[in-house]
Amino acid sequence: MQAARHVVCALSGGVDSAVAALLLRRRGYQVTGVFMKNWDSLDEHGVCTADKDCEDAYRVCQILDIPFHQVSYVKEYWNDVFSDFLNEYEKGRTPNPDIVCNKHIKFSCFFRYALDNLGADAVATGHYARTSLEDDEVFQQKHVKRPEGLFRNRFEVRNAVKLLQAADSFKDQTFFLSQVSQDALRRTLFPLGGLTKDFVKKIAAENRLHHVLQKKESMGICFVGKRNFENFILQYLQPRPGKFISIEDNKVLGTHKGWFLYTLGQRAKIGGLREPWYVVEKDGAKGDVFVAPQTDHPALYRDLLRTSRVHWIAEEPPATLVRDKMMECHFRFRHQMALVGGSVRQCGWLELWKTPIFLDRGTKKRGPPVVRAREANPREERAGEEAPSFPYLTQALAHPQLWLCGQPQNSTSTALRTK
Repeated sequence: MQAARHVVCALSGGVDSAVAALLLRRRGYQVTGVFMKNWDSLDEHGVCTADKDCEDAYRVCQILDIPFHQVSYVKEYWNDVFSDFLNEYEKGRTPNPDIVCNKHIKFSCFFRYALDNLGADAVATGHYARTSLEDDEVFQQKHVKRPEGLFRNRFEVRNAVKLLQAADSFKDQTFFLSQVSQDALRRTLFPLGGLTKDFVKKIAAENRLHHVLQKKESMGICFVGKRNFENFILQYLQPRPGKFISIEDNKVLGTHKGWFLYTLGQRAKIGGLREPWYVVEKDGAKGDVFVAPQTDHPALYRDLLRTSRVHWIAEEPPATLVRDKMMECHFRFRHQMALVGGSVRQCGWLELWKTPIFLDRGTKKRGPPVVRAREANPREERAGEEAPSFPYLTQALAHPQLWLCGQPQNSTSTALRTK
């Protein structure tokens, strides 16, 4: 059977996806670039960033001499991502729309469009991640063409594909890919999985991609843009004024516009108080938010969590969990959070060992936590997910080689090692 050669690359208008398309082109693939428009309104400065991003993506295709397509998933994004985002907030949870967007938009709508409408054999993105079906040599530093036989027909193989952590552990984005399906992963390439961010920028600079290299990296939620997050949410959800209450003595410390605006562990901005207070509990019925002083307060820590809405990347739970009704694991609920050791039980309880978890430290980039199960092989770990809508997944995390300007070095990230 002929090896897959036509790859449709999602272009965001940023440097990562641009370099991903470049590397695919250099590898000899037939590459098509596609820009997705998922949000349709202006930010508070009257700027629609999607239009500028689309122009930048089109310029990338001109430089690389590849076809360009634009698709709109505004309706799908509203129904499958943003509505879910608002529903979760109303329930007092802090969802991560990037995870849901990858699941429903990039690796569902875009994935099907690439295969069904453009005749793609596979898709690619600029995520820092890898899969177990990729050749180690395909996207290394020299980028020279290989013989035709090197392109394995990985896309038709029915064995389970594993989501692997990127070589650059700081930029690793597997957290955001934790709900992508087997079918989509099997036909996805991650050209940046073995590279560092600095080296990606170096490639861009050497290949006339300066217009995307100079752009600031997007760190926020895509549909919020450059605007106040609280004001944005209150455009869609009714304010529910309530009180900030001290967890220590039930003293009322101040008021807020809505209990759903606050994440457990987040610093609460309470007028008139100099010392920091942090959210430890929320009462949705009364609208009260309970807070504690300082970051070392015991109410800010948990050593037992409950999981629900199970999702397995491998489509089946690990054999260890089925056999023993529990398995050792590593856990995180936030991108770039250090992994914490623990054990997960088949009934859904996650017990954390030794180090309690500080809930959040104020980030809005929270989402379904990742649980990585420990295996006997020190080179691999299986992974899962958990949250109040916390899915499960199964992955294997190889101990990667980190490519820095072409020189392989062993990654020193302890998060990837089993004990």
